[in-house]
Amino acid sequence: MLTSTGTLVNDGTTLLYRTSKHDCDACELKPRCCPKMPSRKVPRSIHEKARDVVREIAKTHAYVTSWRERKKIEMLFAHLKRILRLDRLRLRGPLGAQDEFLLAATALQPA
Repeated sequence: MLTSTGTLVNDGTTLLYRTSKHDCDACELKPRCCPKMPSRKVPRSIHEKARDVVREIAKTHAYVTSWRERKKIEMLFAHLKRILRLDRLRLRGPLGAQDEFLLAATALQPA
């Protein structure tokens, strides 16, 4: 059984769960689990519940479809940034950025 003292470590984002040395020594998995430590210590982020929710969403068909569509767009942006040197915008403001991306996307369009 792993228990925590409730003390946050690593800039207040991680809880450490530990087992007692007595319980760990009696376990037959000790040589494979933690051979060089007296007992098992497991760090767990305080945001792990939110991560679990996201992991469940990532298993859905809608997420996979959305991921494929986003991947196509992200590849175009990567091409614009790397090949057409659009890593830095030269025109100022939101409208300037919009115009610059429009020109670059027009140049990228296949004939």
